[in-house]
Amino acid sequence: MTYVVTENCIRCKYTDCVDVCPVDCFREGPNFLVIDPEECIDCTLCVAECPAEAIFAEDDVPADQQGFIALNAELSAKWIPIVERKEPPADADDWRGVKDKLKFLER
Repeated sequence: MTYVVTENCIRCKYTDCVDVCPVDCFREGPNFLVIDPEECIDCTLCVAECPAEAIFAEDDVPADQQGFIALNAELSAKWIPIVERKEPPADADDWRGVKDKLKFLER
């Protein structure tokens, strides 16, 4: 089982999770992070660190977020690894908890 970043991360892009990842499985896009399912070792450390509560075990991804399993796999093959924490966008807190953000995902 791997972990999956879901919609809550879009436009928030907090990187607290990156700091605790022992295998550097996070990949960075313009306004979203994903987890490379081939690199993730299922350690669970990132889940508690995510301020947006956007990371789930693959088996626990909410029904309305299932598409993010494939999206993480797709984008992790294209995006570059992120290995250290960065400052979130200035308006990250404004986007936290906003629903239906997929349309704002920048690839």
